[in-house]
Amino acid sequence: MFRFIAMRVLGAIPLLLLLSVVTFAIIQAPPGDYGDYIRSMLMNQGGVPAELAEIQAEAYREANGLNDPLVVQYFRWITGIVTRFDFGHSLYYNKPVGNVVAERLPATIMLALTCHILASVLGISLGIIAATRQYSWTDTFLGVVSFLGMTIPRFLLAIIILYILVFRLNVGEVGMFFSARYGGAPWSWDKFVNLVQHIWPVVFIATFGGLAYNMRVMRANLLDVLNSQYVETARAKGLPEGAVIMKHAVPNALHPLVAYQGVVLPYMLTGEIEVAIVFGLATVGPAIVGSMGVGDVFVTATFMLVLAATLIVGNIIADILLAVLDPRIRLGGNAE
Repeated sequence: MFRFIAMRVLGAIPLLLLLSVVTFAIIQAPPGDYGDYIRSMLMNQGGVPAELAEIQAEAYREANGLNDPLVVQYFRWITGIVTRFDFGHSLYYNKPVGNVVAERLPATIMLALTCHILASVLGISLGIIAATRQYSWTDTFLGVVSFLGMTIPRFLLAIIILYILVFRLNVGEVGMFFSARYGGAPWSWDKFVNLVQHIWPVVFIATFGGLAYNMRVMRANLLDVLNSQYVETARAKGLPEGAVIMKHAVPNALHPLVAYQGVVLPYMLTGEIEVAIVFGLATVGPAIVGSMGVGDVFVTATFMLVLAATLIVGNIIADILLAVLDPRIRLGGNAE
């Protein structure tokens, strides 16, 4: 297993380099850069004449290397990452990109992991319940829930909840993780409760969509497995129905959901973009969208590289989980 993980990690290095080249080129492909954003701000908000604004924007480009060839900009960025773990300087936030990532990534990961764990546990459990009660009123009700979760747009649900909170319930503290009095306070039970009070709409919306997907996939897979010959054989041996389902059917029905974990990590980090924008939370999604809008290329490229790394890590984790779940994978398909 250690050799397998080491080979996958070593193989990921050239893949990350290739992805960094492609990502940097795609980000730079559209016309315009941060100098154009500077010029626009000077003209629209500062009242600076167009000629003077263009001169100042051009001076900014020269000072920050934006006029250098694309190849030079890329190698300057990637060399800084490899040699100094320096992801460049954010033009919009006016701070190192590493600081921007450090401010937003941990909260995003914790939020996304919470939503993913809840969606997986609840979705798989409800999928098992629906499959074992096929065509009952429970199955019908859960089917309606999963249909709504997969069809209602997240941003629409976020807007509805935001409208109810602000205009109907007069909730004033929206768009933050904590109330002002807990901003720099050490962790305590009261601070945790305050965090839950602020982020529950985001957790609910993200969990609802993931729960619906997991429920539908688990129900469909389990129904197929329950009709397999080895399940019928287990029943013929006199095993209790609960043991047949949980020990024989469910582990095999979990395979597609476990393999899905390989792509779910980057989806977790970006899937909250619409919700986070609606609620104004300082997470990864709004940072990617905002940096792309103003041409802050190093922030965008770094976050995209982080997503690529999470995709690779997610696939490695999925392979490990599949090996733990299925002995045939551990033994190279030679299990009897």
